[in-house]
Order: sequence, then structure tokens, then C-alpha cells
Amino acid sequence: MTGLILPPGEGRRLVTRAQEVTFKATADDGSAVSIFEVVVPPGFDVGAHVHGDSQEFFYVLEGELQLLAFEPAKRTEDSWQDWESAAGDKAVTATEGACMFVPPGTPHAFRNVSGKPARMLFQCFPSPYHERYFEEIAQIWASGAGVDPGAVEEMRRRYDVQQLTPLRYEPPAALSSQPATKRGA
Repeated sequence: MTGLILPPGEGRRLVTRAQEVTFKATADDGSAVSIFEVVVPPGFDVGAHVHGDSQEFFYVLEGELQLLAFEPAKRTEDSWQDWESAAGDKAVTATEGACMFVPPGTPHAFRNVSGKPARMLFQCFPSPYHERYFEEIAQIWASGAGVDPGAVEEMRRRYDVQQLTPLRYEPPAALSSQPATKRGA
């Protein structure tokens, strides 16, 4: 039996306008855990969601992400950013070296509110739920047509994802190309 060694930047890559996912270790490699490197662009919010059977681990490699991993005292359907647990837990801003473990049944979310891409190592057990999920979501984003929310919801159900708040991708507005003006000239 042999292991798997990948040089930096290697692995099967799925790129969409919403994120970039590089497969590092998968069920095809004999792994019970799916391992990915994910680039999260500015403005991407995965939305709060929960898995019945899966557990996940996130490790911030570069950049900054807002993270949440708790059951709120009160769930709201539109946004998770203001959720608070009965014990007073709130979403946190995580930077390089921070991590988040999510046991099954725990609502969780991440979003990039900074102006720069963030990069994280993401692990999911059991394999291959998220491998197949990422493959299908990449096809949906690549279709060029409008995203069918019903099809996305059905796909998520098959991969143990119960969406609690919407997934959003709102890239920051492009910087104005007009030159700055002087005041008081």
C-alpha cells in the first residue's frame, strides 16, 4: 500500500466564479476523509447549514473568514451573522492558523467579508459526500443559465446538507476608475 504526496498547488481543481476547490485526498485515493484546499473569494457566504451525519474541519491558511459553529438561541432564515447561542457564543473573525471543528447536527457557516481571497484547508468525514457535492455545484455554476433553487435544494438533500440561510455571492463593487479629485483647490 502507498500513500499520497502532492506538491504545492497540485490536485484536481474545480473553479467557479464563486470559489476554487482543489481536491487533495478523496475516496478514490482510499481516504475515509475528503480533504480540499478552498479559495473563498471576497463576498462569498456559504450560508448557515447543518449536516445530519457529516463532520467537518476548517483551517484558515491565509486571509480572514467569519466563522460560526453553534446552535443559536433563535434561528433566522435570512442571515446568520447576528446569531447568538444560549451561552452567548457569536460568529468570530478567524485569521491564519484559526480552525473550526463541526460535529454532525451543528449549524455552521463561513463567509469572506474582507477585500481579499481567503484560503482554507477543509476536511469532511465521511468521504465522498463533499467530493460529489463540489462536482455538482461546479456544474451548476458553470452552466451559465440561472441557478434553479429547487435543483440545488434537491442536490443538497442528497449530500446531507440542510441549508438554513441562503448561500450568497456578492463580489465587492469594482473600484471606480475615475481619478480622485482634490478638495479645496
